[in-house]
Amino acid sequence: MKQILLLEDDAALGRGICLALNSDAVQVTLCGTLTQGRQALARRPFDLLILDVNLPDGSGLDLLREARQAAAAPIILLTANDLETDIVTGLESGADDYITKPFSLAVLRARVNAQLRRTAPQRAAVVELDSLFFDFEQMEFRRDGRRVTLSKTEQKLLRLLVENRGQVLSRDILLDRVWGTEFVDENALSVAVKRLRDKLEDNPSKPERIKTVYGIGYTWAVNRHG
Repeated sequence: MKQILLLEDDAALGRGICLALNSDAVQVTLCGTLTQGRQALARRPFDLLILDVNLPDGSGLDLLREARQAAAAPIILLTANDLETDIVTGLESGADDYITKPFSLAVLRARVNAQLRRTAPQRAAVVELDSLFFDFEQMEFRRDGRRVTLSKTEQKLLRLLVENRGQVLSRDILLDRVWGTEFVDENALSVAVKRLRDKLEDNPSKPERIKTVYGIGYTWAVNRHG
């Protein structure tokens, strides 16, 4: 699921944009002040930022510059400042797009989707690691040549771990990316990991592939299995 940060101090407009953009594939986090926006960015990564410029406690341009130093997520400025100098300043500060108010929600949605498509990584549908074969598009999974049946939840979790192998993924990120807005007990992640280990590990009690990073989350180890 793609995560979007929306920084907009007009509450009614913010709610309208959230309604227009939220879907099974997109989740919008709405912040009304510069401070709230900074706090949201400190808590988690986002795939796209939509920033108003004129805010009660500062300028969205400040957050744009800060975000540009920390990550490469695309940034759209959404503001009433429609002078040519404002647009030039915004784009030169690092914005990928500049939309002036008033605007069409349909146009905003199209331009958001264009930015998300442009930055979407090319993900390999077929992954072969040692004795394991995963085809995420055809939902075919094999271990030592034998077919393994995985639930949709297990498939999502496995793909996240495999595509980010060697990196530690926190429990919060995994819970959010696998279950999204669906409310689940945090123990659901531990259960899903255990089931994957039972199906894919040679010795599930001493896993060599899906490693626990205590106090943080999980990682797919690359030292022996690519």
